[in-house]
Amino acid sequence: MGTRITWHEKFMETAQQQLIQQLQEQHYQQYMAQVYAQQARAQGITPDGTAVPVTGPQDPEAGSPGGGAAAHAADPSLVGQMAKLKVTNEKEQNGDDTDVSDEEPGEDLPSNPAISPASMWTRQDCVDFKNEIKKAGEGIIKVGHGETVTVRVPTHEEGNSLFWEFATDYYDIGFGVLFEWTVSDTNEVSITVSESSDEEELDEEGMMNAEGGEGAGDVESGPRGRRRDPNKPHIDEIMPVYRRDSHESVYAGSHKYPGVGVYLLKFDNSYSLWRSKTLYYRVFYTK
Repeated sequence: MGTRITWHEKFMETAQQQLIQQLQEQHYQQYMAQVYAQQARAQGITPDGTAVPVTGPQDPEAGSPGGGAAAHAADPSLVGQMAKLKVTNEKEQNGDDTDVSDEEPGEDLPSNPAISPASMWTRQDCVDFKNEIKKAGEGIIKVGHGETVTVRVPTHEEGNSLFWEFATDYYDIGFGVLFEWTVSDTNEVSITVSESSDEEELDEEGMMNAEGGEGAGDVESGPRGRRRDPNKPHIDEIMPVYRRDSHESVYAGSHKYPGVGVYLLKFDNSYSLWRSKTLYYRVFYTK
């Protein structure tokens, strides 16, 4: 005999779902902004770029040790209501008594909602652009097969936005932008080469397949499965890594500074087993 669902049970389930949606819509953005503000504060930087004293590693969601203002960033009663409703709703739908996941709070959170999105566009003057870069004598990198090149660009005290342009010869390349909440000792642009992006704490295992193979077009380094090292600066994803047809068009973009830190421009060729890519790029800040 099938299970009968009473009118009362159906009403409670509907009311529960409506309450969850209402709570999320009203408080999610505010709560997330506060969480990321605490994360930045734990590294000695506030989202607006102001340095603050840090006495040691802190849990960004645990509040200050002494229970100051940071300890009350999120309304505990509200968070508790949302958590209980979510667990209760999942148990009713699954029909079991599964315990709450032991994942750390915030492991599956999306990118920082307080950061504005980047702008990106293309131009068709590929040949002229590459000739300009060649004439300048810098801004040319050979990205080997299976490699990822990270161009680290610190924010500049006289600027408020970052601007970038790039193109490649013959073949496409993966490109994305991250932001590291740290204070750089220099304004100089630096370059690192690796066979993966583990140093940025983003788990990209299985993300890029062989060039031209199944799933090759799904090149991105989203926040899923990311691992965090509390001893390293927090990193936010501004633009996920996707394959760009930079051999056909010049890709250009800009992003407003979210604060003081270092932009990580990722040029990802890890999906290519045989082909190296010649990259032409230019970055500068604007006011």
